Amino acid sequence: EYDGERNSEGERHGRGKALLPNGDTYDGEYESGFRNGRGTYRFRNGARYIGEYLQNKKHGHGIFFYPDGSKYEGDWVNDQRHGYGEYTYANGDTYTGEWFNNNRHGQGTYVYKDTGSKYVGGWVNGNQEGEAELIHLNHRFKGKFLNGNPVGHGKYVFNIGCEQNGEYIQSQQDKEEGEEEEEPSLLVAPKWKASEITKLTLWTPHGENPPSPREASLPSLHEVFSEGFSPTMDAGEEDEGSKEEEENKDQEDQGEE
Repeated sequence: EYDGERNSEGERHGRGKALLPNGDTYDGEYESGFRNGRGTYRFRNGARYIGEYLQNKKHGHGIFFYPDGSKYEGDWVNDQRHGYGEYTYANGDTYTGEWFNNNRHGQGTYVYKDTGSKYVGGWVNGNQEGEAELIHLNHRFKGKFLNGNPVGHGKYVFNIGCEQNGEYIQSQQDKEEGEEEEEPSLLVAPKWKASEITKLTLWTPHGENPPSPREASLPSLHEVFSEGFSPTMDAGEEDEGSKEEEENKDQEDQGEE
């Protein structure tokens, strides 16, 4: 069903509303029979897109609300999240930054809602990769990442005024496995090997004396390296959203008559 304007050829052209055979609805602008311009597309499963279209495809700026409560607001190209945008996941985590073909790709910031920690740096095809900082409440790590894990040289900087330099290396367990080399490499995270701890800087807020280097560094470091982190914990959330959108896309591409 279609209720709206048409051109001289009888094509949908201008403003109109459509009810698709699969139960989805569209209310917005058309051009020569295609969804073109701004509009609102409501999916039968509860998803909703509000934004710009180009020849029936999401293209330009738009907001997509997913059935699981997550949403994406930003740039679209040819039905893909592409350009710059913010994704709010169902668990409350957020990613703000660059996108390429539906994946986090380029520079971006991922904030973990539960801990308040955030990753600021490079991304490649959805994974944390390249130069970055992983910022926690009272310390941060600066270095390189590969496939979501820190690699090579880097340093931990503590708010109390000291920092520890070192590097992440593959654990000995990985190297000794031999035949089952691939599986353990997925399960065992790289190990941190410290090289030096710098002295405390002359930083005394409100006239208080900072703790001694021994008190300041050792307990904190113990806590840091035992706590670990899961930089790719959100992957399942986005995969689910992407899968949902693929299903939506299939529905959307069905007949418009």
